[in-house]
Amino acid sequence: MPGYSTRKLSLTIGGDVWQLRVLSDLQQFSDPDGHGERLGISDAQWSLFGQIWPSGRLLAQAMHRLDITNERILEIGCGIGLASLVLQGRGANVVATDIHPLAESFLAYNAALNALPAVHYRQLRWNVPLPTLGKFDLIIGSDILYERGHAELLSGVIDRHAHEHACVMLTDPGRGNSGSLSRLLQAQGFSLQEQQCPMDDEDSPPYRGRLLRYERGATQSPDTVQ
Repeated sequence: MPGYSTRKLSLTIGGDVWQLRVLSDLQQFSDPDGHGERLGISDAQWSLFGQIWPSGRLLAQAMHRLDITNERILEIGCGIGLASLVLQGRGANVVATDIHPLAESFLAYNAALNALPAVHYRQLRWNVPLPTLGKFDLIIGSDILYERGHAELLSGVIDRHAHEHACVMLTDPGRGNSGSLSRLLQAQGFSLQEQQCPMDDEDSPPYRGRLLRYERGATQSPDTVQ
C-alpha cells in the first residue's frame, strides 16, 4: 500500500463531466526512497501536485475552447494534468511535464478513468535542459509562479522549447511574480495580453485570477475567453 490516501471526484469542464483521482487532502506525504527530496520537493510541497486548484480548472476551461489545429502543446508543471487531459480528449498533440515522481502515474490513471489514451509525459526539471523534448507552438501552465525564483527558471524553459512563432498561456492567481516573467519574456520578443477570467461551469469555485497570454511572431491568437 502507498503511504498516502486518495479520493475520486467529479467536476465539469466545458459542460463535460470528468472523473479524477486526487490526493485525499494536503496532509499526504510519501517519499520512502528519498526521490522527491533529491528532486528538491519538501514534505510541505509534496502533496500540492495531487489537488485540483482553481487555476488548473481555469486553464482546463481555456483549453476546452482553444483552437488546437496543428498546434504542438506543452504543459509545464502539470500536476494532476487536467488541462492536458482535456486537450487529449480533443485529440490535441500535447506533452505533459512535471517534476513530481507520482505525476506520471496519476496522469495515466486519470486518462484511463476517462477512457482516454495515456497522455505523453516527460519528467522535466526546469533547471536541467532536456533537448529531446523539442519545440512547441503553445506552452501552458497553471499557478506555476508561486516562488520568486520561478520566473527566471520558467523563462529558461520557454526559451529552450518555444518555436520562433509561439504562444505562452498561464493562469495566475496573483502571487506577485508574473511581472518578472513578463520582463524576461519581453526580452525574448513576447508581448503580453491579460484577461480576467470568470469560471464557465456551474460547479466551478470563484476565481479572481488572470489568464496571461504571451505571443511572439505571427501566431494565431487563440480565442480562449468569451
